[in-house]
Formats: sequence, structure tokens, C-alpha cells
Amino acid sequence: MRIGAGIALVVIGAVIAFAVRDTSDTFNLTALGIIVMLGGAAGIWLSYRLANRRPRGERPVIDPEVERQYRTDPPRRVADDPIDVTPSHLRDQQGH
Repeated sequence: MRIGAGIALVVIGAVIAFAVRDTSDTFNLTALGIIVMLGGAAGIWLSYRLANRRPRGERPVIDPEVERQYRTDPPRRVADDPIDVTPSHLRDQQGH
């Protein structure tokens, strides 16, 4: 049942319950209308729950194999490497 069908049942049930006046000892139209409205409300709730399902467990967003393929090492900091501040023309003379 879709939400539109549930809304239609609520409207039809309201019309039966509140707009139709019939005097019968064996059949109560007000009770029938309320039952139809409750069925429509249950249909709306059920269609909403089925349309908005959420997974119950933890699912990886990216496949682990794809993630492993594109994983990179974090960039190295400049301070981790010794910095040679010797001018280039002097490096050649010192044997660097």
C-alpha cells in the first residue's frame, strides 16, 4: 500500500464515519468508518517504514579493496629530514 492509498482510506473512512447517517441496528457505519481510517493510518505508517529502511549493522562506505588501492602514506614533514643549507657552489667543493 502506498501513502496515497492510505490517505484515500483515511478520507473514505472519515466520510463513512462522520458524513453518512444511517439508522441500522445490525450495522454501525461509524465503527466501520473508524476501522477503515485506522487501516489507512496503518498503511501510511507501514509504507513510510518500508520506504525509509536503515541498515542495522555497520556497512563500509567504500569497499576495503578499493580503499587499499588508493591509500597513500601521509605526507612527510620537512622537519623530519635534515636540511642542507650549504650553497650549491660550495657543495661541489666539499664533495657533496
